[in-house]
Amino acid sequence: MTLTPLDWTIIAVYLIGCMSAGIWMRRYVSNVEDFAVAGREMDLNLGIASLAATEMGLVTVMYTAQMGFTHGFAGAVPGVCYCVVMLLVGITGFVIFPLRKAGVITIPELFEKRFGKRVRWLAGLVVVVGGILNMGIFLRLGGEFLMGVAGFDTQAAFHLTWIGRDFSIGYLETVMISLLALVLLYTVLGGMLSVLVTDYLQFLVLGMGLVVTSILVVWNFGWSDIVSGLERAGQAGQTYTESRKAENEAFYARMENVRQQDGAATAEKLKEEWEAERAEQMRRNAAALAENHVLLDTKKPNDPKPLVMEEPFNPFTSFGGMWVFWQVILHIAVVTTWQTSIARVLSARDETTAKKIYRRTSFYLVGRFALPGLWGATAFLYFCARGGLPEGADSMSAMPQFLGQILPMGVIGLLVAAMLAAEMSTDSGYLLTWATVIYNDLIMPCLRKPLSPRAKLLLVRLMVAAIGVFLVFYGLVYELPDLAWDYLAVTGNIYLASVFTLLVGALYWRGANRWGAMTAIVLGAVGPLAFLIVNAIVKDPAKQIPASLAGLSSFALSFAGMIVGSWLARALGHVDDGPNANDPQIEEATT
Repeated sequence: MTLTPLDWTIIAVYLIGCMSAGIWMRRYVSNVEDFAVAGREMDLNLGIASLAATEMGLVTVMYTAQMGFTHGFAGAVPGVCYCVVMLLVGITGFVIFPLRKAGVITIPELFEKRFGKRVRWLAGLVVVVGGILNMGIFLRLGGEFLMGVAGFDTQAAFHLTWIGRDFSIGYLETVMISLLALVLLYTVLGGMLSVLVTDYLQFLVLGMGLVVTSILVVWNFGWSDIVSGLERAGQAGQTYTESRKAENEAFYARMENVRQQDGAATAEKLKEEWEAERAEQMRRNAAALAENHVLLDTKKPNDPKPLVMEEPFNPFTSFGGMWVFWQVILHIAVVTTWQTSIARVLSARDETTAKKIYRRTSFYLVGRFALPGLWGATAFLYFCARGGLPEGADSMSAMPQFLGQILPMGVIGLLVAAMLAAEMSTDSGYLLTWATVIYNDLIMPCLRKPLSPRAKLLLVRLMVAAIGVFLVFYGLVYELPDLAWDYLAVTGNIYLASVFTLLVGALYWRGANRWGAMTAIVLGAVGPLAFLIVNAIVKDPAKQIPASLAGLSSFALSFAGMIVGSWLARALGHVDDGPNANDPQIEEATT
């Protein structure tokens, strides 16, 4: 274990202070509006801190570091897209200005005013499904980081005997449940008020931890050495990839000859023997491969995977032009529809404050990707120079193990406190957001009689707790794809594409109607759901659906559904959008 008494003291002081502040805010919560949107009294500085803290979670640090580990500085391109798009939206007020002016608590609530209750309910459903699946890996990645940087084995477990029976509880599960318990305690009690106050504290601690850690990483390795090391790694990665491709082509040509002469069974046996022999050879030569900037992912001991960095500076060659284009479209939808960001817009004092929050937060989003990406890229060079990754490590766990080895006493404690701040801020904001959508858009429209204020508050708190329990089980069961960012982006697309389409239609196109809206919601979810289902079944990466294809197709299908569905409805005479289609509040908001 790498944590010293000083590190534990720093962590304990932070946790006690943050939890006390969060629980203290419970006294100011009297109704659902206080709980969900802080009474709409959030000012500019608190809004900036809250939005920046929520969007810089520990899961963010993990997947951005993984992007840096596998793609170098090119992995920061989503952060650049995010920054530019949020700045432009903050300047123009696109979507967020009329949305805040409409005075709703959630986005689907606006859809009821424009398209009717059915659209609101269906939109709320895809928002919840996409959002909770997106959040499903947060606790696991947070637990893996904390264990990695502290020097614990993620496979280790406690062994207990109770009532004559033996029980085994993994360290990872213990950390995940502990994180959840801390977050649930103040989120269930204080709602958005607790989230905002703790976000402010977490923003300060997180900012300090990120800056200090980044300075020490560059100080230890030197900026010029990092850049030149990435250049060499990129060249070595291209050479290795080309040689491996030629080796694969030669073997599969040989395998096809065997298939034709001796049958499919003999060919498959030959393939199994060849793969086992190559895996054993890679394990034996791990140190030599590391000298040539090739690391081995040994999380699955019997199936080691080579990790190389082919294009550490150019995102168009590293990821492909279609992937970069998808990131631009994705982030336009994220800043205008992602419910955890929009919750800050809806909690702002007025429309002008909402725009200022976006403009002044945009800069932080570059650091959100760039700084952890720097840690990941440097971790790649560090382990190449030391003979390879530790046993059982992969592209996700490399960065926390790297930091645990290079950071001095006290700084590790500050880093863990900062990452706890990041995890708690993000988890609390997301839990509250999805629970509010379930209450406001799925349950309330189905009730014939309104609940009492006390019952409403209890219901939202129960939803927060239920989502938290689901996240623990899902995080332990689901097996991540190679890049966590692709999973997060695609699951977000389940609702981003359709909700963005509906928002643009509701606020800017008078020809949009509920038939087009419902078509857009259904078609927008097809690509991402196909990605999750097909790629969970098909294990061959060459036959899986690319994340960029799933993401772009969801936007194309959703917009096509809105346009064609609305046009057909009008052509067939079905133009009724419900009793609130021409709501004066929406008319005023869009003018």
